[in-house]
Amino acid sequence: MDQQGIPQWDDIYPGKAILNADIENQQMHLIEVEGRVAGLIVINEVQSPEYASVAWKHSGRALVVHRLTIHPDYQRRKLASYLMDFAEEKAATKNYDCIRLDAFTRNPAAFTLYENRGYRKAGIVLFRKGEFFCFEKKISAKRAINSSNNSRHRIVDKSDSR
Repeated sequence: MDQQGIPQWDDIYPGKAILNADIENQQMHLIEVEGRVAGLIVINEVQSPEYASVAWKHSGRALVVHRLTIHPDYQRRKLASYLMDFAEEKAATKNYDCIRLDAFTRNPAAFTLYENRGYRKAGIVLFRKGEFFCFEKKISAKRAINSSNNSRHRIVDKSDSR
């Protein structure tokens, strides 16, 4: 992201302890292309305390997306969309009411992705690196895309292996 002028992540966030916890808690999901990790997404119910100041439209049980990233060699192949399909499908099958997430205001590709998927801006929060837009989307229990795997990519779902 630094190469794209987006100073969002550094040695502090997300640090090794955070990433190791994501793995240990089986909340990190990888997308592989030809056997290589091309990106990841973390999904759980953890909302940053800063979210309390946001005027959320959708209440109820929220699944939260964290740390969606695609390796630069694999960008512009819709892999982020496949990971978001995966998160939305998980939310629907696990009876969540909505998905919430935030995106760095200096990362226009991220918030364009979310807006194009029907997420609405609910507010802005301030983290150490600056302002982040908060997004949300109502989830329908009837949703069933099942785009997690196809001949070109595979999403590794660790959450159901406990």
